[in-house]
Amino acid sequence: MKNSFEREKLENIQKLGKDDNLSILSKEWIAGVSKHKYSYNFSWMGRPIIQFPQDIIAMQEIIWQVKPDLIIETGIAHGGSLIFYASMLELMGGDGHVLGIDIDIRRPNRLAIEQHPMFKRIRMIQGSSVDQKVTKQVYEFAKGKEKILVALDSNHTHDHVLQELNLYSPVVTKDSYLVTFDTIIEDMPEDSFPDRPWGKGNNPKTAVRKFLETNHRFVVDKEIENKLLITVAPEGYLRCIGD
Repeated sequence: MKNSFEREKLENIQKLGKDDNLSILSKEWIAGVSKHKYSYNFSWMGRPIIQFPQDIIAMQEIIWQVKPDLIIETGIAHGGSLIFYASMLELMGGDGHVLGIDIDIRRPNRLAIEQHPMFKRIRMIQGSSVDQKVTKQVYEFAKGKEKILVALDSNHTHDHVLQELNLYSPVVTKDSYLVTFDTIIEDMPEDSFPDRPWGKGNNPKTAVRKFLETNHRFVVDKEIENKLLITVAPEGYLRCIGD
C-alpha cells in the first residue's frame, strides 16, 4: 500500500503527463541545447557518459528496482554508461555484470575502461550489435541470468534499432526493461541531423513503434517519461510484462 508521499508523487506525475504546454517546452529546450552538444557535458566516475542527467537518474531508479544480474548495452563510446551501470551493481552487491557491445571500441576508451575500478564488473565485445557472431556471444553470456536489463544506444537508424529490438528483446526478463535511447530524434526539427544517416521518420522511435505492433511482451512506461519531461528517450522506456 502506497504512503501519502508516494500517492502525491504519482498524482504529480499524472498531472505533468497531461500538461501539453510543458511537453512542448521540454522538446523546445532539448532542441535548443542539443545544438551545443549538451549531453557531452557530463561524466560518471571520470568517464564521459553522453546522457542527459534526467535519464541517468531514471536508469538509476530502474536498476535499483529491477536489481539485474546482467545489464547489456549496445554502444559504448567513451564508456561512461558502462561505468555507471557497473557502479550501481557494485553498490547493490552480488555478482552482477555489464556487457557492452560496440562496432568500434577505440583504443584510448578501451584502456580507460580497463583501468577503471569498476572494470571488474564489465565485459566488452567489439563488433556490430546485429552481427550473428556477436549476438551468439551475448546469448551465451546471458545464460543462467535471472534478471536482465537491456539498453540500446548504438546506430540510431530505424532498420538497425528494429533489428536490435528483435534480437535483444528475448533476453529481457519479466518486470525488467528494454530501454531505447534517442527516440527524441523523431521530435526534433527536420534539419537537426544533417551529417547523420538518421532523422525524422528514420530513428529509434519509429523502430520502437514498429516493434510494438507485433511484440506484446513490452509496453511503454509513460510514468518515467512523464516525470522526467526532459528525456532523450520518449516512448523508449519499455517495460517487459510477459514471460
